[in-house]
Amino acid sequence: MNRGFDIDFYPPFEGFPKEGIAFFRRLKKNNNRPWFEKHKNEYEEFARIPMQSLIASLQPAFARFAPEYELNPKRAIFRIYRDIRFSKDKTPYKTHIAAHFVSRSTSKGLEGSGFYLHIDPEEAFIGGGIYMPDGDQMKKIRAAIAGHGAEFLSIVNGRAFKKSFGVLSGEKLKRIPHGYDEDHPMAEWLKLKQFFVGASWPPTRARKPSFVDDVAKACERAMPLVSFLNRAIR
Repeated sequence: MNRGFDIDFYPPFEGFPKEGIAFFRRLKKNNNRPWFEKHKNEYEEFARIPMQSLIASLQPAFARFAPEYELNPKRAIFRIYRDIRFSKDKTPYKTHIAAHFVSRSTSKGLEGSGFYLHIDPEEAFIGGGIYMPDGDQMKKIRAAIAGHGAEFLSIVNGRAFKKSFGVLSGEKLKRIPHGYDEDHPMAEWLKLKQFFVGASWPPTRARKPSFVDDVAKACERAMPLVSFLNRAIR
């Protein structure tokens, strides 16, 4: 019987090990293929497998507040290999481990509004929303904000939302986008070019088993914004 990616296939998340953080520190100083190949087993044991366990451990919480989201421990993790084709930085490996969670209805992994998680030697970060919407998505999101301003404001001004993420911020236009009046009641929100929130913690926080609850709580609080954005761009 095919049991898919059931939580029982992964060891319980007992915290992201300090050896994983140490691995990424050393990789930053030795970012080359010979070193990585020699230490690849450390990446697997102390970074990739713990991240898979974390993702599997998040499944019950997401089944409660976001059942349409896929948390596949095998597919959610980004590759450690950098795309250096168009980059001046030719170091071949990322010095963090990251994952993203998107709706099962999403045709491609990075399209739509979803959640992003990463752990590196400087921070443990969880975020939600759309970081770089394309032109069509931007137009639809702005139309939704203009047409459903009260709903949008109830989300970004919510007590739990602001406690977790502060003020929704990001890159903004200097002027109101074309098609909207300067005195539009949602003018400042319509100038936004990014629609993404996040919470950052010291990496030591990820070393605790309770980090599962921290991530789940942050995602649940970001869910109203994520849902609003996904409805807008469909």
